[in-house]
Amino acid sequence: MTRISWDGAGKRKFETGVDHGVLYPQGGDGVAWNSLTNVTETPAGADNNKTYADNIVYGALRAAETFGGTVEAYTCPDEFLECDGFVVRNGVVVGQQRRKPFDVYYRTIVGTDLDPEAGHKHHFVFGATTSPSEKSYATVNDSPEMTAFSWEFECSPVAFTESGNLDLKPTAILTIDDTHPDVDSALLDDLLDIALGTSGVDARMPTPDEVLAAMGAGLTTVSLTHVASQPSYNDSTHVITIPSVPHVHWQIDGEDVSTGAQPALSSGDLVEVTALPDAGYTIVGDTEWTYGY
Repeated sequence: MTRISWDGAGKRKFETGVDHGVLYPQGGDGVAWNSLTNVTETPAGADNNKTYADNIVYGALRAAETFGGTVEAYTCPDEFLECDGFVVRNGVVVGQQRRKPFDVYYRTIVGTDLDPEAGHKHHFVFGATTSPSEKSYATVNDSPEMTAFSWEFECSPVAFTESGNLDLKPTAILTIDDTHPDVDSALLDDLLDIALGTSGVDARMPTPDEVLAAMGAGLTTVSLTHVASQPSYNDSTHVITIPSVPHVHWQIDGEDVSTGAQPALSSGDLVEVTALPDAGYTIVGDTEWTYGY
């Protein structure tokens, strides 16, 4: 046993900065969010609701916790427009439309008294939707400033589905501090290859189960780069055929489907097929295909 000490060398940690923002629109690949200036995380709820009886506190129940925040930047990716309630048609931006959900990744700096850039915290935010936000445009004067924008968001927590994680409540945020001794840098690099993309694979947001699996035993690669491991579409019969690939399950428009031939599309149908890895696995190659009749 040793006596507690304070402010030892290398123990005075702090956080600063925000960069490497990535937007993941629902059903789309990740894209860089340049010009981030601030991300505010705003947890709420979890109020302590007390019940009284016999003139004492009989019991207390915590309310559900919620998560939201604000993103501030000088611009946003074009892919964010649909998330902000806009649709571009014939070059015209139409407002007050359906707001597409999205996920976000961003990075903050972790510093110490010995190294102001000792590492980073990696933030994964799931199931966000934005609210309408005020935009102010000012005339150019002798002290011009770039117009800064902000977007408030709220999140719908995502459930863990793997048996080893069923003790965890649904969550809207996961954070990894790469200066923590339990974090394996090689495993984190593999996870960031999924989140940020590589030269041959588009960026996508890993699921909460995937993040935990990647930072535990690591992920095993499943390749969908060959035609035989990809869905096919028959232009004559309008039938989509889903291949059977070990450790991959499939969805059409967000609903789980079995492998093999699917019901024929009807005229005017437009569907999206998505490949999802099982826990402990990651996919190399395309994971989304769109087919229409």
